[in-house]
Amino acid sequence: MVHAILSIEIPDSLWIGAISRAYPEAEIRVLSAVAGADTGVGLVEITCSALDAMVAEIETVEETRDLTVLGQAGDTGLVQFETTEPTLLFPIVGSGIPLEMPFDLQDGAATWEITTSRERLSQLGEELSAFQITYTVEEVRERLKTGSLLTDRQRALVETAHEMGYYDSPRNATLTDVAAAADIAKSTCSETLKRAEGRIIGEYLAEQSADADFS
Repeated sequence: MVHAILSIEIPDSLWIGAISRAYPEAEIRVLSAVAGADTGVGLVEITCSALDAMVAEIETVEETRDLTVLGQAGDTGLVQFETTEPTLLFPIVGSGIPLEMPFDLQDGAATWEITTSRERLSQLGEELSAFQITYTVEEVRERLKTGSLLTDRQRALVETAHEMGYYDSPRNATLTDVAAAADIAKSTCSETLKRAEGRIIGEYLAEQSADADFS
């Protein structure tokens, strides 16, 4: 079993690739995505200074329909849509790998985190190539034990937050401070910390349960 981080270059032939490059500063967080045989449904959080214009342009895309803005606060909007071109997800479906949600997408590039076997990871590479989607494997780590819970990015962010006093009581640093220090969006910082904290707490509780079983 391996944990891998992949950088996906989305071609302009896919509407999401073209739109994200047209608004390169836009941060798109894919919260949920389901692909069927011919259509797909996505729920995304978009942060963009030209949010209204970007959403309006997505509505004009031939491959999208039933777009709904579920909520908006400033430059950030929660958008749900249906698409007749869920091609980006076909390699995941074809390889049978569960894709960790959410994942981020900006300026035509997406970051995927997956945990699978080396055989399925290799199959994913073949599926991506078949759909002419280029990718780079940024990191591959063996997961031989449950203690290897955090990715390097998660571990680095947790360490930064700890060093800055984010976990002190009272706190000596805010989420905004940690995000600025890590040079990432506040929403990305929050989600990464939550995911890391959830894994740390889950591992701790599992260890406590195991200790109780053997006591």
